[in-house]
Amino acid sequence: MAKVGILGSTGRMGEHLIKNVLETEGLELSVLHVFDELKRAVPETTLVTNDMKTFLENCDVVIDFSAPIATQNLIEEALKNPTPLVIATTGFNEHQQNLLTEASREMAVLYSSNMSAGIALLKQLVEQVSSTLKDFDIEIVEQHHRYKVDSPSGTALTLGEFAAKGRGLDLDSVRISGRDGQIGARTKDEIAVMALRGGDIVGRHTVGFYNDGEFLELNHTATSRETFSKGAIRAAKWLVNQKSGIYTINDCLGI
Repeated sequence: MAKVGILGSTGRMGEHLIKNVLETEGLELSVLHVFDELKRAVPETTLVTNDMKTFLENCDVVIDFSAPIATQNLIEEALKNPTPLVIATTGFNEHQQNLLTEASREMAVLYSSNMSAGIALLKQLVEQVSSTLKDFDIEIVEQHHRYKVDSPSGTALTLGEFAAKGRGLDLDSVRISGRDGQIGARTKDEIAVMALRGGDIVGRHTVGFYNDGEFLELNHTATSRETFSKGAIRAAKWLVNQKSGIYTINDCLGI
């Protein structure tokens, strides 16, 4: 029985994670880290704390759907008490990305901007199509609910990285995320990553490949947040038995 700790338990994903962990055989909801009030009832055996040291001392694996600064605090404490980490938080700065790499030398870390199986496969398809259809223009559009704070989404940026990888490009050098005014014609190598926000859209990502006379669009739509919750729980069950290193959801799924 693996003891699970959830960071971000009072956030939008917290409700689903708590419910799904309690429903999953072989897992125990051991500890929740909270920044504010926990409004959901949990078993009496589940520890609720705002102390990161106590949090890590009471779990075998962490699932993190929080915010970059919270993940940073988690990793800094985990370096003192190595614990397998499933990280689904997005929007990291360079220092926080470096912390992830540092942590992976001491413990198993699975980081994916999206925990769904569909996106895991889509990344590979995007790279393949990008490499094969070299003359096609690449445009990525992501749609999310009005409350999402980072833009573009971490998933859209990941898809952009795989598109760039398929052509031997560096995404940071070719990415644009807006067009306005008399900007001139589209350049050959640019990869657009555009964001739409509104309503309660869980998540929709479209990677389009456009050429004269034809175009191809690859689309993934999430209709429930439990897609991400259950994906992270599957990752936690897998990661708890892995050696130190950095992993993705693709490693967990074997694809």
